[in-house]
Formats: sequence, C-alpha cells, structure tokens
Amino acid sequence: MGRAVKRSLASRCIAVLALSMAALAGCNDDGAGRTQPDPARAQATASASAQRRPVDADLMAFLSKARAAHHSADLAESKGELELAIKHVEAIPKGPVPVAGPEVVEVLADSYARIADLKSRVGLFDQASRDVERGLGHATEVTHFRGHLFEVRGLVEERRMKDLEGKGDQAGAEKARKAALDAFEQAIQIQDQVILQLLPDDPAKPAPSAPASAP
Repeated sequence: MGRAVKRSLASRCIAVLALSMAALAGCNDDGAGRTQPDPARAQATASASAQRRPVDADLMAFLSKARAAHHSADLAESKGELELAIKHVEAIPKGPVPVAGPEVVEVLADSYARIADLKSRVGLFDQASRDVERGLGHATEVTHFRGHLFEVRGLVEERRMKDLEGKGDQAGAEKARKAALDAFEQAIQIQDQVILQLLPDDPAKPAPSAPASAP
C-alpha cells in the first residue's frame, strides 16, 4: 500500500507542476511553428500566476511532506516498528493541512486508511475503526479512495475476528466476521461504481473508425 500511495502522490506533484508551467507560457504561434511572446497574455498570466502561486506552494509542500512521511513509515515498517510507522503517517493529518481540494482529500483518505491498517496490525481495533471513519469523512464522493477505506474497514474487522477467536469469544468473533463481510461488500460496490463511471456509455459498441484519406 505504501508504494502505491507514493506513486499517486508523485503523479499529483507532476500534474501540478505541469499546470503551473503551462500557465506561465503566455505565448502565441507565429505561424511557422515558433512561439512569440504575447505581452497582454503574459501580463494576465503573470497576474494569475501570482494569485495562484501561494496555493500551489501550499499544496506542493503538503504533498512533499506526505511523501516523506510515507517513506519514513516504510522504513519503520521494514524493521517491524509498526508503532513508529503509525506516528509517521499520523503526522500528515495532524499537521497543517491546505484548503481541501481533490488532492488533499485523496492524501488524507489514503493516510487514514494506512493508519487504520497499521493500528489493526498491532491490535488497536477500535482506534483503527475510528481512523477509517475519519477517512470516510473526507472521502465522501464515490472514488477509489472511499472504496479503499471500506476495504480497510473489512481488514480491521477480519483481524478483530481472529483476535477474538484466539481469546475464545466466539460471539464477538462472529459479529466481527459479519462486519468484515459487510465492509468488503460495500468496497466492491463502490469500486464497481468507480469502474462504471470510467467506462464508455456503451462498452460493447466499437469505437468509430477513422475516415479513409483521399487518394
């Protein structure tokens, strides 16, 4: 999960940088494939960039911090230091957070999912459940991140079930088993919705072929 999070964050950083660079272009094509400065557009772009730069810097700093926190958690986890890994990831939502946007929501949702996963691995099931709820409070739309949080909720309850079975609490284990199944089912339903949203209206219909060029 850590590697997937880091790849996602890196791609977000690249996307933000690309948008910033595109906004700074402010040029016109001279008709020969060359670009010439457009003073009016350059002035407007500079003004817009000046207004946008604090927001971009805020977001870039947050993404960089999140990457560093997940790297640190990976190192701690590789040594079996799960409590330390938890502290590293918790630094993301506990620290300063930019104004909520899609990237911020995704980072927070994924961070809470990892925190819950780690806590459930050390037997902190109730705390893990609360972290899943915190993540769901951010990921309110039908997205992969919301579905992933339900998946983690299922893992938390599955681990709780095994823990209770080991303690001889069969009634509690059965309750946790049902909660896990329900969470996994919700995860599947959400991810199905995400997939359907990204499919063409009629996936069975072949894409139109390009018109043949004139001889």
